[in-house]
Amino acid sequence: LLRYGIPEFKMEKAHLDRRIDQMRGEGTVFVTGADIGGSCGAGADELRSRCDAVVVAIGAGERRELPVPGRSLHGIHQAMDYLTCANRVREGDYAESPVTADGRHVVIVGGGDTGSDCLGTALRQGAVSVLQLDINPEPGPGRSDDEPWPVYPRTYRISHAHEEARGHAGRDPRLFARATLRFEGDAAGRVRALRLTAVEPVGRSPLAGTEDVIPAGLVLLALGFSGPERAGGLREQLALELDERGNFARDAGFAAGGGRAPGVFVAGDAGRGQSLVVWAIAEGRAAAAAVDRYLTGSTCLPAPVAAHDRPMTALGRMRYGL
Repeated sequence: LLRYGIPEFKMEKAHLDRRIDQMRGEGTVFVTGADIGGSCGAGADELRSRCDAVVVAIGAGERRELPVPGRSLHGIHQAMDYLTCANRVREGDYAESPVTADGRHVVIVGGGDTGSDCLGTALRQGAVSVLQLDINPEPGPGRSDDEPWPVYPRTYRISHAHEEARGHAGRDPRLFARATLRFEGDAAGRVRALRLTAVEPVGRSPLAGTEDVIPAGLVLLALGFSGPERAGGLREQLALELDERGNFARDAGFAAGGGRAPGVFVAGDAGRGQSLVVWAIAEGRAAAAAVDRYLTGSTCLPAPVAAHDRPMTALGRMRYGL
């Protein structure tokens, strides 16, 4: 994810390379190209037979879809597929990206960080125009009364990509409180336009008389993730269960399925759902302590959180050096 999901202009890969070299020097063995339980790589049963403990930390890669008319038209892609292709060009894996914004009107559906990364990438690829649609209303400049400290407030922010876009087009590239109604295509089956509507701040119901059509030669869906990927045999082979939110079930000690799969643990977004990097760091440390305790009967490793803890406060992040 760090190498292929985040653009170079946002995180230089030299930092990643340095950390990987450090971890390798400390004894970590990296096995790449291994889809455990899938078509390439060892089966999960074989992995369990060779290892005393297995930690499942595959993230939350199940992408949310946009089930509206015209979704099957050519030129509509998931944001992470688009970003991965662009980053593979940067890494020298591809001579050119099979999905490019060059010479196209680009529409990004989704107002989060992934959408911002798509925005910066599309500008660098030579897009004619870029619009980012956010279904949420435009936030105010300050913290609202229902977001008391230390809750992370939803305020109006400008990312580096938004600054670049404003310099390119002279305005904020975002349209707030907008929802997609359908996509329209040409005779060749390629997307050419997106029909949208303004929505109410509460309930997101369409507002009558606000429909509009905008040109779109490339549409990128940046709608977030709904949990760990379901494809492949990892879940079945490790006897992983899903909780009510669609994540891998675990107990407060990170044991998968409440301990019904001895020696199997779940950490990070795979168990928590799409979240922040500070949670990935904290859960990695806590899961390591849980594995140490399982293997040896005790641990001296720090365990900053339990798997069922509430969202970490700013004070908690400072306490654990996050």
